[in-house]
Amino acid sequence: MKIGYPCINLSLECRSSRTFRLKNYTIPKLQSTISNNLTCLQKILEFNKKHGILFFRITSDLIPFASHEIMNFKWQEYFKQEFREIGEYIKDNGMRITMHPGQYTVLNSTDEGVFKRSLKEIQYHMEVLDLMELNSTAKVQVHVGGVYGNKPKSLERFIERYKTYEKDITTRLVIENDDKSYTLRDCVQIHDKTGIPIIFDIYHHQCNNSGESMQQAFKTFTESWREFDGLPIVHYSSEHPEKGKPSHSEHIQLKDFKKFIEQTRDHNFDVMLEIKDKENSALKALEVLNDDKRLIMN
Repeated sequence: MKIGYPCINLSLECRSSRTFRLKNYTIPKLQSTISNNLTCLQKILEFNKKHGILFFRITSDLIPFASHEIMNFKWQEYFKQEFREIGEYIKDNGMRITMHPGQYTVLNSTDEGVFKRSLKEIQYHMEVLDLMELNSTAKVQVHVGGVYGNKPKSLERFIERYKTYEKDITTRLVIENDDKSYTLRDCVQIHDKTGIPIIFDIYHHQCNNSGESMQQAFKTFTESWREFDGLPIVHYSSEHPEKGKPSHSEHIQLKDFKKFIEQTRDHNFDVMLEIKDKENSALKALEVLNDDKRLIMN
């Protein structure tokens, strides 16, 4: 078991997601921004290693305008060595990496233009992980997408398109249950026809489910992962104490987290904490898990 958090480290001054306005696009500007982002990513990974945080989600904004039609710079070749060195650091320190394209990446869209742009965005994320030479446990996660007035048809559209993807996508792509449209049961239906692994989002399941208990849900989603996919992944967060569902809590609720850990002792998995104070909650979670035999910190 490894504990992680997404994209931003609040303890460091740098950000690996720096960008700029499209109207200011120039290759020198792009080079400088990417260089800054990669340098910051390395600093974040070093911070994480020092504190025993071995799971991290890299920001989708690492390479500004990567899938935009304006991109006319071969960043993959220019920064090839930097990517390789970051990847070596990740592998040497036993870290796990994921990425998560934004809300406009919709692989079951009824709009062909949206779908093509989404697929291009997915391919960018795959390139980042491939350039780091990470193995198949490094995943790119997506939600199933929209319902478009016909959920069964929209679900089937995701499945049929998935079957056409090249191996470089299917090796890394995983799906996640969401808080409004597609439940864990829906994701299982997709898995049964494609083999795609399922990331289980605890809070989304609380907001949107088919009546499964936590124990039933864990048995179901963990079986969708194969050995070469790595440990199953859980997204953990809890309800905001004041705003309520579907808002996420800004800080880890330790009582709830301890209960969750107790409920799932029969399973081994990696935990991504989708909590707003990022590494601060991850450090508190590590304290809770200090005596848990599943935990890996170094």
